[in-house]
Amino acid sequence: MDSRPPNLPLLLLLLTSLLHLWQSASGQSSYIIDAVGLAILPGSTVQRGTPVTISCKVTVIHDNISNLTHTFQLKQDDYVIHSSTTTEDSFVYELNPARAADSGNYECRVTVKEKSRSSFSQKLDVTGLQTPILYLDNTSPYENDEFTANCSAPDEKGPLTFSFYQRSRTGAPQKIKQPASTGNWSETTLVLREVKDSFLYCDYEINLVSGARRSNRSSEIQVIVKALHIAPVMNVLPNSTVYEGEILEVVCRVINPLKNIEVFLTTDRRILKQAKVALSHQFTAQEGDSGELVCKAVWGSVQKETYQTITVRELFSKPRLTVNPIDIFEGDRLTLACSVPSYARDKIDINSMRFSIYRDNVKVTDQKTFITEAHPSKNGNYTCKVHVASLRQNFVKESQKVVVKAKVPVSKPVLSVVGGTLVLGKPFQLLCHSDSGTLPIMYTLFSPNRVVESMEVSHPGQQAIFNTSAVNKRSDVDTFLCHARNSPQGTTVTETGQLLRSTKIIEPVSKPVLSILPSMGDVSEGQDVTLVCSVRRGTLPIIFTWYHTETEGAILTFKTFEKMESSYKISNVRGNHQGQYYCVCTNPAKGTEKSATVTIRVKLAGWKKGLIAAFCILLILGLILVLAFTRRLLRFKRKTGELSVKSVSTKAERLSLTQAEVNMAANVTPGIMGKSVWSEHVSGSESDDQNSVTSPDKAEPQYTEVQIRQADPNKALVKKGTDTVYSEVRNSKQGAPVPADGVSKNVHIIIQCMHKPPSGTHTHESVVSLFREACHRYTQCDKRKPCGVSFYCL
Repeated sequence: MDSRPPNLPLLLLLLTSLLHLWQSASGQSSYIIDAVGLAILPGSTVQRGTPVTISCKVTVIHDNISNLTHTFQLKQDDYVIHSSTTTEDSFVYELNPARAADSGNYECRVTVKEKSRSSFSQKLDVTGLQTPILYLDNTSPYENDEFTANCSAPDEKGPLTFSFYQRSRTGAPQKIKQPASTGNWSETTLVLREVKDSFLYCDYEINLVSGARRSNRSSEIQVIVKALHIAPVMNVLPNSTVYEGEILEVVCRVINPLKNIEVFLTTDRRILKQAKVALSHQFTAQEGDSGELVCKAVWGSVQKETYQTITVRELFSKPRLTVNPIDIFEGDRLTLACSVPSYARDKIDINSMRFSIYRDNVKVTDQKTFITEAHPSKNGNYTCKVHVASLRQNFVKESQKVVVKAKVPVSKPVLSVVGGTLVLGKPFQLLCHSDSGTLPIMYTLFSPNRVVESMEVSHPGQQAIFNTSAVNKRSDVDTFLCHARNSPQGTTVTETGQLLRSTKIIEPVSKPVLSILPSMGDVSEGQDVTLVCSVRRGTLPIIFTWYHTETEGAILTFKTFEKMESSYKISNVRGNHQGQYYCVCTNPAKGTEKSATVTIRVKLAGWKKGLIAAFCILLILGLILVLAFTRRLLRFKRKTGELSVKSVSTKAERLSLTQAEVNMAANVTPGIMGKSVWSEHVSGSESDDQNSVTSPDKAEPQYTEVQIRQADPNKALVKKGTDTVYSEVRNSKQGAPVPADGVSKNVHIIIQCMHKPPSGTHTHESVVSLFREACHRYTQCDKRKPCGVSFYCL
């Protein structure tokens, strides 16, 4: 049984229709510009005049879009030359006929709605240019006459650049004009200046993207340039050389005149007269009329000239005014003289000349000479005039202006210190100045060491400033002199003492001296000390400053005084006031001087000394008491002669020998003197301090330290012995009877030394005797009882 739904093709058709309607309703459509084609017919290279067709076709793939429009743009060398919008899928552009300006690269661009596409570029080359056509409005012009030339290529397109050429019969062609590009024709004005036959032609050039192309030249046109005989003739009457005051007549005319011709008479770019065909000009010759006259004939744009030079001589030259002397100073004799350097002796008489002298256009005299005394009121601009009467006219000539300004003699110079203050011992500057005097002024400075220096002041505002070396005394300041001079006749000098009176002189301070009051040396605590700082010379005020070296350069105080000394007081001197002091002085000279250092030593006060003395006395008394007690104790020990022995089980005990015993041993045996002797003894069956019982075979040793005092240093020693002597004290082996207190009294001492003593029995016996005596005291036994001593040296 078939399970497919019924009418399936109908259902698919319905769905497709609905989809198409939905797309149309929503305005969305699908399309693709598949291809854009460009074709040039009959080919890419054609001759000028050939009809050319350029067709553009587009192929668009779409989903049945109705009334689809296409916008076509045709470009030549990226420039749009045609644009159109159509529903057709192609358009045709015709070039009929094709010209060289149509050559280039063509491209077609098609736009459909929002999408665009261009074709491939196609090149069109149109070969050949039209031969230009030349036209002249006058083929027989006069020389320098203007005529019109027209060159055109009516069949060509685009801006063309035309050129005009002239070719003589024998010479090479020459370009005579090239107007700016205007189109496919050019009209201009030509002028031929040479009288001859020649040929004119033209050509043009077109600029393409591929390069410039030049056309063939046009047909040649013969041009005959005719001569124009209008050169004027000029006559000067009576002569071209005359004296001033004489009448001159100039005639200028054209012999073969043309219609509308004009004649001009000019000189120095000035038109003297103008007329048709001919003219005549009369004038009285003046001093400045000498020069060149020009007669010019003008016909249209053609001109012809004739030249004539005339010379006008002077009846007499300009007068000359002289001043004597040249450098005039107020009070000098001033002379002004007027003269005529030259004159025409055959024309005028010298006696007929009348002279007059003027100052600022006001007559001061009718004479040739003016003498006066120079004064500011006589200053001014002077001129002289000469009057001459001839048969035809009167002449008056004036000289050049002469400025008379009497110079002012230099006044007495004033010498001053620049800044107004002079510091002795330092370089300074001097200004030499005169209140009045005509520039330039020469200033000369004379210094104490006779060094001469000069300076010229030639401009307003300039000053004569001299750099001078230092002076050390006020009297040297008055030896400076300044001379001022602005004329060879006289010199002025500064007034003596003027510099000293007008200058503030500052003398630097001398080296200060620092003293201590009431006196130099030690000062007791609590006293007052005054430090006096003084100088011998220096300009007031003076600033005094005190320093204490112990305060690392800190200023103690400073004072400004109108005196040569000042003081600084230290009240209630303490220990921290001691040390070195110095003072520094300065004044307006800005120099600083330092004194030598002084030293202050501070002593203790009297009550402190008494307290220390009392303490020392008590200390001495205490030491005396201690020494006295010590001496009494020593005497007591000597008197008793006891050797203090303290027995302790397994501990060392001290055995002391008296000084007499040591001296005795030293006298007997100088070579044997020790510092300490160690003794060892063996207690009996019962110790002094304990009730223990010790085996006789193995007795426990007891040690005793024996100190020996130093021997007499005044006695010569043969040889220093060992420092330490050991002695061993043992119980007697003979089994001595034990006393009632339980302590054995029989003791045997073994003495050993580090150095062998000198040979002789007396030495050995003396030592043995000494220690036997000590043994008896130690054991508290009677001397009659035996006490063994053994002595040997290693």
